[in-house]
Amino acid sequence: MAEKGRLTREQFEYDTEQDCYVCPQDEKLTRRGKPLQKGGKNYIRYKSDAAVCAECPLQKKCLSEKAKSKQIERWEHEEVVDHHKQRMAKNPNKMRQRAALAEHPFGTLKHRAGINHFLMRGLEKCGGEFGLMVLGYNFVRVINLLGVDFLRDYCVQRQKNKLKNSQYA
Repeated sequence: MAEKGRLTREQFEYDTEQDCYVCPQDEKLTRRGKPLQKGGKNYIRYKSDAAVCAECPLQKKCLSEKAKSKQIERWEHEEVVDHHKQRMAKNPNKMRQRAALAEHPFGTLKHRAGINHFLMRGLEKCGGEFGLMVLGYNFVRVINLLGVDFLRDYCVQRQKNKLKNSQYA
């Protein structure tokens, strides 16, 4: 659209209070009809009045040759995406930090386990399955960072402490 010199969806501002879009000429696109289903998602259609668009000075930049009014579709949960975009705009380094800290281990876990989905059903069982993967990952990280000798010596030391303290139990 922008390459053709036409107005894009981003140039229309969504008003959450009135549940409508506002065009660059301050005209409203109101909610019309039933939600559309595309790819398992519900989209709400917002449309302008054809009479208003016919008199608009930006008509050629806004509408195609055959269109009589502007139409925008909005996913019913798009406010969640908008909120996320606002949060990320306030602190753009957060995504880089997340990529460095969280995405690498998660990707490694998935690759190592050869999974792209959980084998169990239900949140509790999937949580247990993921917990075992994280435990294994963390165990390997400890060995890589501290070494096998350190871990072995630590386990022996813990065992000796347990034997000493067992007489007081």
